[in-house]
Amino acid sequence: MKITLALIVFSYYTVNAQQRPVETLYFEFDRYDLTEKQISVVSNFVKNIDTAKVESIQIYGYCDDRGNDEYNFRLSNNRAYTIQDLLIKKGFKQSKIVILEGKGRVVVKADTVENLYETRLRNRRVDLIVVKKNSFGKGIHTSFKDDLKVGDKICLESILFDIGSAKLTPISKKELDKVAVTLQNHRNLKFEIRGHVCCTPEIYTDGIDRATRERRLSWNRAKTVFHYLMSRKISKSRMTYMGCGNKYPLGRGDNYDRRVEFVITKI
Repeated sequence: MKITLALIVFSYYTVNAQQRPVETLYFEFDRYDLTEKQISVVSNFVKNIDTAKVESIQIYGYCDDRGNDEYNFRLSNNRAYTIQDLLIKKGFKQSKIVILEGKGRVVVKADTVENLYETRLRNRRVDLIVVKKNSFGKGIHTSFKDDLKVGDKICLESILFDIGSAKLTPISKKELDKVAVTLQNHRNLKFEIRGHVCCTPEIYTDGIDRATRERRLSWNRAKTVFHYLMSRKISKSRMTYMGCGNKYPLGRGDNYDRRVEFVITKI
């Protein structure tokens, strides 16, 4: 079983709750380079994927539980970047890779795991999450397209927040910089920024912002995006913002409920 698992290069499965395919690439201990067999499988992945149906790809790197946090974050990042570089080298468009992140080590309690060797092997990996176009559902777009109309919603894969936080991640800032350029080229477009939260009991209407201790997390997320776009020279007269709390879960997992949406109010 150990030998068989070690020889697995890619595994394919579907996360039912989110309806999106995930490709997983496993690494040797303390390594982030690829074997010829692994390179061949990545090449076939690029060759066989229908990019016309793909909105974006997210790449997440992980390590097992050995070593310190700083080292493992660096190693997991190197693993993620190795896969990105190979995808690009094989012809995949870099613009479709919207998230590239090393998650560090996956902590396990050694004395509670039945097969520690196999668990650690599975944790030395990179996950490629493929997001199909319009995968957020009917009426929600995944980019600022030219054929938008009043009432349309845009939800961007990279503008997501950490639990309890209204702070923008570096990846979210890069995506908002692209949004700002688009908005500068479509100066008549006006919109509302709507913030959302996950993981909040139904008895509450919003989440708690850890930085302010206020139960206004969704409002603060929308406000953060509002002010960031202002800093990128988007007029505040074109934007409004509001918090929606936990009223509108997407059903794709908690990550996607920690989001903002842009609702078009005028073209």
